[in-house]
Amino acid sequence: MSASRPFPSFSPHQALASPAPAATGQLILGSDLLAWRRQRLAEGGRAADLDWLLDLGAGLRWTQLQRVWLDPSSSVQLHACLGELAGHWRQHLECHTPLQYLVGVCPWREFSLVVSPAVLIPRQETEVLADLAFALAQALPSPAHRPLTWADLGTGSGCLALALAQALPRAQGLAVDCSSLALAQARVNLEGAGFLDRVKLHLGQWWEPLRPHWGGLDLVVSNPPYIPTAVLEGLEPVVREHEPRLALDGGADGLEAIRALVNGAWAALAPGGWLLLEHHHDQSDAVAELLLSSGLVEVTAHHDLEGRWRFAQARRPMPGHWPAGFESGGSLLP
Repeated sequence: MSASRPFPSFSPHQALASPAPAATGQLILGSDLLAWRRQRLAEGGRAADLDWLLDLGAGLRWTQLQRVWLDPSSSVQLHACLGELAGHWRQHLECHTPLQYLVGVCPWREFSLVVSPAVLIPRQETEVLADLAFALAQALPSPAHRPLTWADLGTGSGCLALALAQALPRAQGLAVDCSSLALAQARVNLEGAGFLDRVKLHLGQWWEPLRPHWGGLDLVVSNPPYIPTAVLEGLEPVVREHEPRLALDGGADGLEAIRALVNGAWAALAPGGWLLLEHHHDQSDAVAELLLSSGLVEVTAHHDLEGRWRFAQARRPMPGHWPAGFESGGSLLP
């Protein structure tokens, strides 16, 4: 999650799949489209967001829009009517509704994710979390007598689960969320990508639904709620009033969910297994202290795309390599 980026940082030059063409659309002259665009921007908002709406809501690629600028006399086929798009734009301006919820889709990595107010809108910086997870997975030895097992705790839209399922096709994937609505959304996205057979979905709170797998999780990722409650109240309305509070509010200090994740890590991770977390930009030292105090080792911090400390990783030590003062259960010895 990010308190600073209410919309994914979307490059119009990315080749992303648009939603399937609607049953009705509109063939329009380029000059009329440009006039419509000027009218919408006169109402307010950012040009980049309006072009995003034309792209994901109507199938108008950035390259097509550039051709319209060069030749306004040309015609373009839209997958939605301009009246519908104008309605979305007004709702976005007047009610601060995220455009991703209005069109029901969000580009993330090479995926076009179905999203709704039941789930957090995937952010671009969370792609870094996926890349860090891939690097750790590649360095893990193959477990004996079982497939490598990964888990995504607090899966939401399922974006991280999709990325891991794609990168680790022979691994066993587990995705957990305490919201049945979010889990249903993740199921839609996993099924749409053809990965539902690679990932088992579990309803419940953090580690608890995975109890049968405790001691055998090789890689666990989580983008938990980490915004301090007081900070949450000051976020932009597009985030505060529309995205699920359950996925944002991390309690008084923002570390409530992270504590639960760290406290259960020793019991749930396989020996040598990794825990990889996203956190608020000012929580790096506090998260590292929590990881170290739990007995996890090789604690490492990583930057996000803007150079801020945003991610932390740590692993359960192998038998015989426990930190001084810890017993096998990860508790401090008296």
